[in-house]
Amino acid sequence: MGPAVSEPAAIGRADRRPGTKQAQQAQQWLLTLLPAFPVLLLVLRLWRLSRQDMPTMLLLVQYVSPLGLLSALLIALVWAFPLVVLVLTVLGRLLQVSAPDRFDPDRSLLAYGTVRTPGWVLVAATALAALTWQLRFLPLLMMLALWLLALRTRLRYPDRRRLLLVTTLVLPVVAATASYAWLAPALPAAIRDGELATALLLVVPPLGAVVLTGPVPRPVAPALTHSLAYAVAAVVPLVTGVVFLRVPLLPAVAVEVGPEAGPVREVVRGQAVTVTDRMTIVLDGRGEVRFLPNDQVRGQLLCPDPGRIPVTRVDVYGWHVEETALDWMIPRQPVGRADPRCLGRVPAGDPAEPSAPQSPEPAEPAAPPSPGSAGSSAPPSSGPR
Repeated sequence: MGPAVSEPAAIGRADRRPGTKQAQQAQQWLLTLLPAFPVLLLVLRLWRLSRQDMPTMLLLVQYVSPLGLLSALLIALVWAFPLVVLVLTVLGRLLQVSAPDRFDPDRSLLAYGTVRTPGWVLVAATALAALTWQLRFLPLLMMLALWLLALRTRLRYPDRRRLLLVTTLVLPVVAATASYAWLAPALPAAIRDGELATALLLVVPPLGAVVLTGPVPRPVAPALTHSLAYAVAAVVPLVTGVVFLRVPLLPAVAVEVGPEAGPVREVVRGQAVTVTDRMTIVLDGRGEVRFLPNDQVRGQLLCPDPGRIPVTRVDVYGWHVEETALDWMIPRQPVGRADPRCLGRVPAGDPAEPSAPQSPEPAEPAAPPSPGSAGSSAPPSSGPR
């Protein structure tokens, strides 16, 4: 009879499997570099705002509020968190259902993230996506949520056939039918306007929710899930970076400049950096920093954000497909007629340049004295005769 192997020894032997140490090191590197990604985005945004000029960038770093930077980052990229969490969890559960022997949290980052993600995080991510994703992406959210529900049911209740039938077939069919009934007015409009991408986003996900609710063939499951996970890990940072680099970080203002007792000479249109006790610092549209003395600042105007220009005209019962649920519940304040100062124009009541002083006109030569005047001129008359 051979010696019994204790549990700690078995665990130690499992840790020495090929690839386990490399996977743990990769997990540590990922957790270390993940917090550096927002910092990198903030630095790149300031670098682009300064037009790649280092002194201007250092000035912005000195005066721009870190809280404002983080707020802009959070508002611009709030949609990315649900996307990453839901897609990677769905891929991990698909791998666990299709190839259980290849689902090893010690050797796979995908499996490790799936095991470490609790259920309440998935529910919160789904609710956040429902509020912050555009209408045309809500069918995709429904597909991911139904996939996740069906795969978790297969893992936790493999013997309950009725429950599996409801979550893998009945519920997806009902959801797809309701989705097509609700999106019916938008589909002809998208096809008529040539919006092929919008039409596919409205048609394909409900159908996918019905088809892909079970395991995939075991030989292709590891390669398929890991390839899609790597694709998401490569594309999402690129997209988030492009989106954030276009987000305004400083308030847009129009500053009227002129002497204290004179008219307005010009209107400086740009982004307000800061106001000191002597200077008002503005970053104009050409990327140049303007230092305006406070005694010459006649007034300032906060220019409203005109908003993002819509790309498509498709709507569903008045709800534009590029609007989110938050836009529908909390509508944005309508922007009225643009103030001419926000366009860099001097108001009509204040000429851009003071009028030049009129030079005195030369006096007309006096008429020759009459014969009886004896060289003396008569006093001017006080009025008409």
